[in-house]
Formats: sequence, structure tokens, C-alpha cells
Amino acid sequence: MPKSWYIIHTYSGFERKVAESLRSRVKAFNLDDEIHNVLIPTEEVVEVRGGKRVTSQKMFYPGYVLVEMETTEKGGPSDRAWHVVKNTPRVTGFVGSGQNPTPLSEEEVQQIVYRVATAADRPKPKLSFDKGETVKIIDGPFASFTGIVDDVNTDRNTLKVMVTIFGRSTPVELDFLQVEKT
Repeated sequence: MPKSWYIIHTYSGFERKVAESLRSRVKAFNLDDEIHNVLIPTEEVVEVRGGKRVTSQKMFYPGYVLVEMETTEKGGPSDRAWHVVKNTPRVTGFVGSGQNPTPLSEEEVQQIVYRVATAADRPKPKLSFDKGETVKIIDGPFASFTGIVDDVNTDRNTLKVMVTIFGRSTPVELDFLQVEKT
């Protein structure tokens, strides 16, 4: 039988609890052959707290969990699987209309999988910066200097900051984690 990915809506902040509960309910109700995968798309984000680099998980879609399920002839999950998912604590329902949840298209699934895979390769800084913003340098040879953001390179997570050194404005390239907002 073909499989499709569906999105379930959960109470915000309970995504991990819901995924855990759903996995144990799948085992308890012997639905391993109908519900194959439970996924919370996340990425790692890095921030500096108390002078230390801290990596944490950030969800791409807060309040949502993805579930891969068998698709029946009628075009959705079986009634039994639908009820097990729907009646999982802190699940408010499927994304879609009423009894007929809408499956994700193959293209949407590939975009999510690609985003998760690329995020795993390179943790993202939690902060974002804007041109013209004033920042304080907290790491490196220019620590304690203050400068103005001249350019932001989000692909490389770097900034060009204009710092006044000996009375002259000088461009300095810094990592996002070497500065903090003032």
C-alpha cells in the first residue's frame, strides 16, 4: 500500500510529548504496519550564553508534527489509525478538512527532508542582524569594540562591521557569534 505524510496540529510546546505518546500508542495498538514514522522537523541553532557557545534545537514548524501513514483506497489513513492519532493527548487534529486529512505532496516532503538535512550539516546562529545596526564585538582581537553592521552574509554567518580604529572607520569581517546586539 502507498504511504503518505500527514501533518497533525498539537498544542504549542508539546510537540515532543505528542511524538513520544504517538510512538507508544502505535506500539500499544499494534499499528506499526499502518503508522510508519513520526517526525518533528528541527534544526540546530547556536548562540552565546554567558560567554559560551550553546547549541539547541529549534523547530521549523512549532505546533505541528509530521506522521507517515499507509493510504487506503479511499485516499486517507485507515479509520483505526486516524482515531489513534486524533485521540493522542494534546493533538488538536489533522491539517485538512474533517475526516479527510490532506497528505503532503511529494515535493513538500522533499523540501522538508532537504531543509532538515542541510540544517544538520551546519548549525545556524540564533540571532539575525540588519545593516546599520550597532553591535558590540565580544570575541577576537577587536573584543570590546563597538561597530556598525555594514553587510550581512547569512550563507556564511558573517558580518562586515565598520569599527573605528585610531580615528578611522575600518571594515572587519566577523562571525555572528563574535558580536552581540547593543
